Amino acid sequence: MKAIVIRAPGGPEVLELVERPDPDPSRGEVRVRVRATAVNRADILQRLGGYPAPRDVPADIPGLEFAGEIDAVGDGVAEWKSGDRVFGLVGGGAYAERVVVHARTVSRIPDSMSFIDAAAVPEAFVTAYDAMVVQGRLSAGETALVHAVGSGVGTAAVQIAKAIGARAIGTARTESKLAQARQYGMSDGIVVADARFAEKIAAIGASIDVVLDLVGGSYVQENIACVASRGRIVLVGLVGGARGDIDFRMMLQKRVTLKATVLRSRPLEEKIEAAQLFERHIVPLLRNGVLKPVIDRVLPLEKAGEAHTYVASNAGFGKVVLSIA
Repeated sequence: MKAIVIRAPGGPEVLELVERPDPDPSRGEVRVRVRATAVNRADILQRLGGYPAPRDVPADIPGLEFAGEIDAVGDGVAEWKSGDRVFGLVGGGAYAERVVVHARTVSRIPDSMSFIDAAAVPEAFVTAYDAMVVQGRLSAGETALVHAVGSGVGTAAVQIAKAIGARAIGTARTESKLAQARQYGMSDGIVVADARFAEKIAAIGASIDVVLDLVGGSYVQENIACVASRGRIVLVGLVGGARGDIDFRMMLQKRVTLKATVLRSRPLEEKIEAAQLFERHIVPLLRNGVLKPVIDRVLPLEKAGEAHTYVASNAGFGKVVLSIA
């Protein structure tokens, strides 16, 4: 199979298209002929040498999500057959023509959805739903603050909030991204400068119940400042830095819950649970058009380096997809 490998830690130029042996599924697994994958921040961090892959996936092939059709089924798998169109998450290895995954971690692609669209779904929508709804307990009538609203997770989060009857307020560094996010259900948008936004939240009279934080760093203290009493902050990303000052007195006064979460390093049983929740709560809304993947651009697999450069520039809105012929 063809695959993109990380030759050594470094810039986009270290991504190289090579030939690798096809992996074989073990008991309880399926092999997917990947038709498309997407670029995530974790891929860039892995390429730079700052985010090693889990031990159960290829160490040098990035890629956390896939869309394609099953072409081999391991022993003990009764629910899938060759030719079934599926998508899902994997700990790594999706920048390749084939990937092996546990059979209970894949979901069926809606008939009306292309592989390109499907590839833009898993990481964004699983992350947003798991963090904001499952862990943040966002419910109808509440308000969510979604940082980096122009990202894949951000665009998924505002759609999910609207679908469950909640209000979504988004932040971005440019007005153009906020304008685009309004098309997907964001009610109010705030341009953030110098990591300050709490006063602007107060100025629009918003009471924030849940914060989906994809930035971290100094955003965390601002989250605490603007969240309502007994508010929930769920930290998902650290693009703004891994450290920040926190006023614990304010946390105590408001009885704030601060949680941190990742998907990639979870044990298999938790990944299966997340996939089943995705299948039950998100896939039907994708099928009927309530939720839609947001794609900025599509590039062929061999241009993975170019895709990494573009994602790192923060210029995009939504996902960057890699097609695999």
